[in-house]
Amino acid sequence: MLPSLTGLSHEELTSWLKEQGEPAFRANQILDWMWKKKADSIDAMSNLPATLRAKLTSSFRLASLTHTHTQGSADTTRKFLFKLHDGRYVESVLIPANPALYGGTSDRRTLCVSSQVGCAYGCKFCASGLAGFTRNLDASEIAGQVLAAEQLSNERVDNIVFMGMGEPLANINNLLAAINLITNEKTLHLGARHLTISTSGLVPQIRQLAEHPQQIRLAISLHGATDEIRQQIMPVNRKWPLAELFDALDYWNSRKNQKLTLEYILIENINDSLEQATILARVARRLHAKVNLIPYNTVEGLEWKRPNDKQCRAFRDIVKNAGVQATLRLEKGHDIDAACGQLRLKQETAEGIIR
Repeated sequence: MLPSLTGLSHEELTSWLKEQGEPAFRANQILDWMWKKKADSIDAMSNLPATLRAKLTSSFRLASLTHTHTQGSADTTRKFLFKLHDGRYVESVLIPANPALYGGTSDRRTLCVSSQVGCAYGCKFCASGLAGFTRNLDASEIAGQVLAAEQLSNERVDNIVFMGMGEPLANINNLLAAINLITNEKTLHLGARHLTISTSGLVPQIRQLAEHPQQIRLAISLHGATDEIRQQIMPVNRKWPLAELFDALDYWNSRKNQKLTLEYILIENINDSLEQATILARVARRLHAKVNLIPYNTVEGLEWKRPNDKQCRAFRDIVKNAGVQATLRLEKGHDIDAACGQLRLKQETAEGIIR
């Protein structure tokens, strides 16, 4: 399988051109065709010599993924299903109104991007890991989701959240390479402050990311304010319990100017008690963090249930009344299986990839 042209940085493309005896300025032209003009083929790059287009065609494929299906939601959320070169599938979700906690305004478009095929971390409520972990996505497959979403929607993606399938920090090298592609002025040129990485709590990688020079935002999939509750639904907590996680977040705060977000999915009779709300508020104050409360998005095959609206609001009010910025997220895409991994799971099961 030929490598994807969209996976090359400006430096890598310039180096390849030099090896081919081509002038360096062609790199800017090629990147412009791919990322700004959204060319659908190498032959469409009309200001390149035919000989160079032939070299590119023999050395690279243009895109790293193929769009196979779109599910539209009543709230205009759209889920895209992409097929990869090895026959596996990955999902992205385009959300029309960006929640304020990610630094955007209500008229912006947020793309939820996947970083792995499946997930090895086994959060009990999540569809991504139901069929286990297959592989990491490479940089072109991660960044390519953004490029494809813009092509399919004919809209600019204003914000990116790495909250799709997989654990982003378990694929940190490819993730950072993709972020370089996304933020570079010669490609999508999206500011790092418009990127949010979500993690279930990989402590060493949080510390590594804290040293990264770009002001990327960080969201923690907390989902339990005590070790006892969190360990029921998040196996990662056994390796890195809350004390170690919070210590890493203190380090993050010492290195970054971006306010942390604590993600908290509300699951009926598991983590939605008002006692947990009180402890969560205390944790958020200590970390100077915002809280994003998300009523559980039902996943076929899993037993968990979402609390009723009254309980969700009571939980939110305790956190807010403690002086913490807290948002109870309005549901987006519930009618299109928007929980990460559901569409991919159905497709791969239908094709016999997952049995």
